[in-house]
Amino acid sequence: MALSYPDSNVFYRKLRRDYPRIVRGDGCYLYDATGKWYLDAAGGAFVASLGHGNQDVADAIARQARLVAYVNGTAFTHDAVEELASELVALAPGDLDKVYFLSSGSEAVEAALKLARQYWRELGEPNKRKIIALSPSYHGNTMLALSASARANYQSMFGDWLVDVRRIPAPFAYHCECRGLGADCNVCTGAALEEAIVREGSDSIAALIAEPIGGSSTGATVPRPEYWPRVREICNRHRVLFIADEILCGAGRTGTWSALEPFGVVPDIMTLGKGISGGYAPLSAVLAPERIVDVLARGSGSLLHAQTFSHHPVACAAGLATVRHIREHVLVERCSAMGITLHDRLAQLKGLPHVGDVRGRGLLAGIEFVEDVETRTPFPRALGFAEAFTEAAQAAGLVVWPNVGHAPGGRGDLVMVAPPYIVTDEEIDEIVALLVQALEAMLRTIGTGVTR
Repeated sequence: MALSYPDSNVFYRKLRRDYPRIVRGDGCYLYDATGKWYLDAAGGAFVASLGHGNQDVADAIARQARLVAYVNGTAFTHDAVEELASELVALAPGDLDKVYFLSSGSEAVEAALKLARQYWRELGEPNKRKIIALSPSYHGNTMLALSASARANYQSMFGDWLVDVRRIPAPFAYHCECRGLGADCNVCTGAALEEAIVREGSDSIAALIAEPIGGSSTGATVPRPEYWPRVREICNRHRVLFIADEILCGAGRTGTWSALEPFGVVPDIMTLGKGISGGYAPLSAVLAPERIVDVLARGSGSLLHAQTFSHHPVACAAGLATVRHIREHVLVERCSAMGITLHDRLAQLKGLPHVGDVRGRGLLAGIEFVEDVETRTPFPRALGFAEAFTEAAQAAGLVVWPNVGHAPGGRGDLVMVAPPYIVTDEEIDEIVALLVQALEAMLRTIGTGVTR
């Protein structure tokens, strides 16, 4: 039996849909109260890295809860937080050796941006306060994180509350005028960043924040190999902190622990979340080097970002068990190997009606739908193609993640695929078959006027 507003006391995230009641999860599958199964091809919201029902993580949470469930992070430390910090530092690139734990990706982004601002102020350069972010982009829904996000549909209600953030175009090849092929394209090469810094004045820029591999806002877009090295060099030369938001694309999801690793780049600050606890407890993290944290230690003495549930023992125990499980079962390497299989099978979709592009890396993929494949013209937004496709997929027993509004004019429809790291060849085949089934249902809905 599905539940919906207003018949339940729950304030649902969407108020005009029915919610199947999930009663059990097992591996890559969820089961509702009627016995129907759903292949979770998005890990919920890119979260369920280990799949559902992992006994190791569940047991670790129970053990920690019996020992001590909560302590005040301003007064005490504990084994779970100390051990998890050590695990993450061992996996992190470069000199990122200090870890601040929070409960959500939005909180981590908020803290990372505040850290950048506080660092420059305590260093005696208070004018370095501006943030540069990419467009499209998404970094969270708290006010500072939402300000950094380029998501008009999320910002429309709150525009007069948001901070002014400078934007440069994301390296989004599918929608770039050069289609990703222009050798001198200032967007695809990263030159747009330097233009923005020069225009604003480098003495006013605190940080650039960006996802190394596109999340839902650009549908798993992978920049050119030279993009992030050039961005890193520009940030170095202009003394701008580079914040890598790896909440969605990090922790092994794209086939390396850090999504930046193949680019040979180390950020100044990194955020992690989602997959680091596998969804078994709310957990996120900000990683920073001692060279930044020490400025605060010698000044005010703390990051001015108080959160009741920061450094939470049970959440950290869940994260520790998850990260150790990923390492001990070589799941990052498995993401890389299974990612090849995933993208090989998803490539079958490219010849189907209205499938404009399939892209990504590792176990992260974006499938973009367009009205006209040749011209890459998006559907009218009023059609709600991505949302309707997601509902058609769920009806068929497949969970995917939709995104809209990323194309010019606020249009654009895509869905994301991000299965648990334990996904099998057979389950990947099933994902593709159910995607085709959902697309066929959509074509019946919108009619047979198909542009190829």
